[in-house]
Amino acid sequence: MSADPRRMLVIQGHPDRSEPHYCHALAQAYAESAGMAGHAVRVLEVAALDLPPLRSKKEWSRDAPTEALLQARENLLWAQHLVIVYPLWLGCMPAQLKAFFEQLARPGFAVPAGPARLDAGLLRGRSARVVVTMGMPGWFYRWYFGAHSLKCLKRNILQFIGIRPVRSSVIGQVEGSAEHRRRGLETMARLGRRAA
Repeated sequence: MSADPRRMLVIQGHPDRSEPHYCHALAQAYAESAGMAGHAVRVLEVAALDLPPLRSKKEWSRDAPTEALLQARENLLWAQHLVIVYPLWLGCMPAQLKAFFEQLARPGFAVPAGPARLDAGLLRGRSARVVVTMGMPGWFYRWYFGAHSLKCLKRNILQFIGIRPVRSSVIGQVEGSAEHRRRGLETMARLGRRAA
């Protein structure tokens, strides 16, 4: 068992449940390795949740949360460290994952009700790792595109609701060689053991 076990929530953000994808394998490698190292791990699969997209400020600020959202909140409050895995789609996170964060980041849970403040996040005391997969080389995504989706999730969502530090792993060329994919799985397993 790890000297300092942590409670970890792995958020699987791939929206397709019809077949396993590389994102699922990465999340599984992280979760299994973390569990073997003595960390407590829960997995939340966003595609399995019944969370409709929000369509108005009223829905975001006043409507009662659904049962699926209440369970997701409970998992998040339990966790000390989040691992968010998603594929880059059209330069951003999949719409279903974005809808999940919009539902999650409601006033009274993630931010205080009332006027917005940059330091107002209510979910302090948690860290996160964001894992983004893509077809292009990871270095090109960071250099040419400025890792836009990753920065948006890190700064505009996670840090805004109080989660920090937020570290990231960009795994490019996922449709490349089996050896390249194997190295990505090994990296996730190593990070899982360290709860990083």
